[in-house]
Amino acid sequence: MNIGDRAPEILGKDENGREIRLSDFRGKKLVLYFYPKDLTSGCTAEACSFRDHQAELQQAGYEVVGVSVDDAQKHQKFKEKHELNFPLIADVDKQLVQQFGVWQEKSMYGRKYMGTVRTTFIINEEGVIEQIFGPKQIKTKIHADQILG
Repeated sequence: MNIGDRAPEILGKDENGREIRLSDFRGKKLVLYFYPKDLTSGCTAEACSFRDHQAELQQAGYEVVGVSVDDAQKHQKFKEKHELNFPLIADVDKQLVQQFGVWQEKSMYGRKYMGTVRTTFIINEEGVIEQIFGPKQIKTKIHADQILG
């Protein structure tokens, strides 16, 4: 997905099995952020940044939805442990990460594997991608501030 592309209507199911649709956010901007793994330091810092700035984000017209390939049960633990106040899509079949092009080959300690590349898509009120934050741009501890500008 690139800037100017229309985001898909069906985004996936959240930690409670509820289907999340793009039309649920009509009239608002959607921060759709993809992250590698629940309960890891960078992903926790990013999620807590969104949690702590939710009021300012909502005041600026944004809603936040996180996406990882972790299952709903792991998402529930992550939400409870860190009191997260936004939905997390459990993309266990990797449909959304592939659709958005964030499921890529990664490398750690010389070992190559497939995984989610940390990426945030800002989707406007009409469902069109208007901004993309790539992994080199995202500062997990202050990512909400980066979006608020």
